Amino acid sequence: MTARRVVVTGLGPISAIGIGKIAFLEGLRNGVVGIDRISAFDPSGFRSQIAAEIKDFRCADYVPKNYRKSIKVMARDIELAVAGADQAVRDAGLVTKGINPDAPQVDPSRLGVNIGAGLICADLNELSYALAASVGDGKFSLAKWGKEGMNNLTPLWLLKYLPNMLACHVTIVHDAQAPSNTITCADASSQLAIGEAFRTIVRDCADICLCGGVESKLNLMGLLRQDLLGRLCRTHNDTPKTAVKPFDANREGSAIAEGGAVITLEDYECARKRNAKIYGELIGVGASFGTSDFIKPEEDGKAISMSIERALADAGVAATDVDLVVGFAVGTKEHDQAEAIAIHKVLGDVPVTSVKGQIGFNGAGSGAIDVVVALLAISEGFIPATINCENIDPACPVNVVRKQREAKVNVVVTLNYSLSGGQTGALVFKRYQG
Repeated sequence: MTARRVVVTGLGPISAIGIGKIAFLEGLRNGVVGIDRISAFDPSGFRSQIAAEIKDFRCADYVPKNYRKSIKVMARDIELAVAGADQAVRDAGLVTKGINPDAPQVDPSRLGVNIGAGLICADLNELSYALAASVGDGKFSLAKWGKEGMNNLTPLWLLKYLPNMLACHVTIVHDAQAPSNTITCADASSQLAIGEAFRTIVRDCADICLCGGVESKLNLMGLLRQDLLGRLCRTHNDTPKTAVKPFDANREGSAIAEGGAVITLEDYECARKRNAKIYGELIGVGASFGTSDFIKPEEDGKAISMSIERALADAGVAATDVDLVVGFAVGTKEHDQAEAIAIHKVLGDVPVTSVKGQIGFNGAGSGAIDVVVALLAISEGFIPATINCENIDPACPVNVVRKQREAKVNVVVTLNYSLSGGQTGALVFKRYQG
């Protein structure tokens, strides 16, 4: 039996430079930088005080009226995932239950969901009252927590912070009855989720899958954790637009962010029958695991290079066929260097671009945004610049795209990896040819 082809018919980016394909594309073309001083809370006590936050966002704008009460049990990550799915469905021209509850036009038994998620931090304002009520003689008491502390939490409190709830809410809103799964492999989650959705369609377990990843690190714990790990830029609090410098010799770290993307993957025959717009075709998926230090990357980027090689083999294309790599490149010294070495080893002098200088680093969502960038490069015929990369680090042997240019892009590789844990993933997309 001929393997099913899988194409991309909808894009739902959610980022600090734009929500939805049109706004995001405009932000890319105009070189907009979404990194600024944090306004969601007072960051003055932190060494890094900048982030790429999504402002003027209302989740209610992206869910049907009959589901808006459920927003009360959605953490920020969940809200952004629901919005991304809404944009991906609408961009694909699909009419699900979430678009028209009274007259859906998609077979729900053939609609699946795969969403990558990170560690969702609890709202400290909610948690602080419960913890305060659990203190006895200056110490935290489990007995008081059980009797008094938990009474300060709403009965459904936990449901706001479970990583699987991103996929859960998307699944319920759009009545997706095919496989619905969550990938929680930290920063590698979103592209691994897209890879699993790809396999779901190839196995004929679904015709359409909403997939990708979302995370918000815009909270006190998210900021503190990344700073303690030494990943954040601390010297550009007054000049946030130039803080994140992927592959640059003077890069000093990244900036936390929120957002991600959901895309619509679809069986080619299904898309063709409804005359859907096709952004590109997903033809290869690769994954691996690096067994080095839990925090530091492998210096030779071995796991990353293995993922790229496996994705190319799965796609049946040669390294010389690749026109562009959308790099993960978060702006840290060690990770950018390991990634650059891996790319050069497998793909040589291929052009590489990264958008982290514009959107910062938001873990499980970052890789999905890179996928959207790849598909826009193919469909729109342009390669966005790597913002703030002025002097390429000699230790990063890659051909960094520093100025935006128009170009016919046929084959793109995207990759991402967990900064803590070792999981890596790579995807290969090509221009659609009927």
